[in-house]
Amino acid sequence: MSVAHILNDKGREIITAKPDSTVSEVAILLTKHDIGAVVICNDKATVQGIISERDIVREISKNGSHALQLHAVNIMTTNVYTARPDDRETELMALMTERRIRHVPVMQDGQLAGMISIGDVVKQRIEEIEKEAAEMKAYISTSY
Repeated sequence: MSVAHILNDKGREIITAKPDSTVSEVAILLTKHDIGAVVICNDKATVQGIISERDIVREISKNGSHALQLHAVNIMTTNVYTARPDDRETELMALMTERRIRHVPVMQDGQLAGMISIGDVVKQRIEEIEKEAAEMKAYISTSY
């Protein structure tokens, strides 16, 4: 299964924030959209960084409530690992596991094309396994 297939099933909506957004504003976006990370970019296309819930918690543990007034650019992860629509699900899982990341922006022709979370990958995998199990049961029941 490809990354494009996962995006087609889950949707391609991307929640972004600007580098000058405050950490508090980013936290509000995460809560409002019930997501775990936002892409930081100026123009909805060029990824400059990513901020996850984990990044916010880490910053609050270091700087207390002052962290909420910092700008996204001050706490974002700038080494962002991305995927392409034609990447395989197994490659994506390996990337997430090896890099210990839960959110991967998807880039297509230099443009931000979507975001996939570990939850999206797990959901797809479960659906695949359930489909295979149903097909096996159908095959077994028709062969008797």
